[in-house]
Amino acid sequence: MYSKNGESYYILDAHIALWDARVENQRNIHGKQFIDCFYDYHRNLSPESELWSYEEFRYYGGDRLMKDLFADGYVDHAIFQPAHLGAFYRNGFGQAEEAFALTQRHPDKLTYNHCWDPRLEQAGLDQLRRDAERFGLKGCKLYTAEWRDDSRGYKLDDLWSYRYLDACQELGIRNIHIHKGPTIRPLDRDAFDVADVDKAATDFPELNFVVEHCGLPRLEDFCWIATQEPNVHAGLAVAMPFIHSRPRYFAQIIGELLYWLDEDRIQFSSDYALWTPRWLVERFVDFQIPEDMTEYAPITVDQKKKILGLNAAAMYDIEVPESLGITAPVAA
Repeated sequence: MYSKNGESYYILDAHIALWDARVENQRNIHGKQFIDCFYDYHRNLSPESELWSYEEFRYYGGDRLMKDLFADGYVDHAIFQPAHLGAFYRNGFGQAEEAFALTQRHPDKLTYNHCWDPRLEQAGLDQLRRDAERFGLKGCKLYTAEWRDDSRGYKLDDLWSYRYLDACQELGIRNIHIHKGPTIRPLDRDAFDVADVDKAATDFPELNFVVEHCGLPRLEDFCWIATQEPNVHAGLAVAMPFIHSRPRYFAQIIGELLYWLDEDRIQFSSDYALWTPRWLVERFVDFQIPEDMTEYAPITVDQKKKILGLNAAAMYDIEVPESLGITAPVAA
């Protein structure tokens, strides 16, 4: 929880990771390229006081995660959104077993989402059913640009993707998080295009499609899709740190999202460990659209409360203390 100026905010960090990019886990040069690109984002968009060393960035472990999020970062609950990247890392990039073990020890603080890859066809579909039971999945995280064998990505509207989405509906995995954001070396830019979200969202109206990174740098394309598809949501991972490095650009991003989607379909995410939540929460609570950007309305406290936690909590049926919700206005 974070409090300021008499207001208290329930904080749900909807996109975190526990990764291992150490040399011994790198399968090839692409593993180094990937973590180096991650680290460049971290260095270029973070305040100097929040910079990590390269060594600690490659692997930080569960104890530090718990401290950065819950002891220091104001977070009330967080959701793991793992990326496997088995073509680049021997034991995967996202550490599924370590992350899930943390959720078992701290079920009040952590939710574990898992990943699937439709190119595994029936064998992967069978594994998804086992994973759904083992992990108690309510959501999953998809990396459509991930490499596998000779393939350098897939689309949500592929035949096998639809079979997996059908299975998600059947299994109660209703929250589909998709990385549709900036390119990460060596992955291909076009494989992160948002266009396939449009068709999938139309054909699976009972699922929520959370477009992580809100489609950046394709914000306009994303907004035009999301305004006509009521089950498409915006995740603010990667967008949030621009509040420091390019505040007017962040104002444009959040202004466009509030215009097209409204405040009920936008979710705060630190994208830990690219960034830590403490400074992001503090700056967002203080943030306001510059007065000269008159095409955007000012951001209200209630909108900030929804974005910082209430929206994702509702999506995942996480109970929020009544005192941290939205207070209905008293009738005159």
